[in-house]
Amino acid sequence: MTAQQQVLPLSGLAARGSENHRGDHLLMAEMISGGSKVLDVGCGEGDLLQLLEARGIDGRGIELSREGVNRCVSKGLAVVQGDADTDLVNYPDDAFDYVILSQTLQATRQPKAVLENLLRIGRRAIVSFPNFGFWKMRLQLLVGGHMPRTENLPATWYDTPNIHFCTIKDFVQLCDEINVKMERAVALDLYGRPLRLNAPWWFWNMFGEQGVFLLSRAGKSR
Repeated sequence: MTAQQQVLPLSGLAARGSENHRGDHLLMAEMISGGSKVLDVGCGEGDLLQLLEARGIDGRGIELSREGVNRCVSKGLAVVQGDADTDLVNYPDDAFDYVILSQTLQATRQPKAVLENLLRIGRRAIVSFPNFGFWKMRLQLLVGGHMPRTENLPATWYDTPNIHFCTIKDFVQLCDEINVKMERAVALDLYGRPLRLNAPWWFWNMFGEQGVFLLSRAGKSR
């Protein structure tokens, strides 16, 4: 694989009250410089947008559920209803400094097209997703013989919104296939803490409960 792993400097995370925020949200906030213009795709109830706003970042959101949009608007956040699979094509090129897709990639119908749109709309994209290659997932399949369920993926197979599970290895291969540059890659453990080892991909694929990736189009640099 041509993508190169880099562990982010995590200075300041604890000072911002990490107990109140998801691990991937804190990492994403650290990846984005103040004053940037950001689109959060699948923003849920706006927790990440609020975190970004507190850091002086101009955040907008798009959310599929009407309930999520209403909760975001009630918090004073700029969020509209929309579908990542169908509505991202309406955004112009380079409209944002960063486009975020947090724990949503596996719920899209066309993840490859969605990823390509993220990198068209934004100069950079930040993507996080649950790693289906995590050792607990493998153990449930091997020993229990059933589709895995974890705290991060609690739904049963017949009632889940997730339709395209992938592993960290799968995602790295997709990035290579569509010529995407990985500027940062972080694997988080079961408790949302970064694996601080500069380990090979197979180790991250086995012991990372989720992955967080900072991406750009090939040929672009910071």
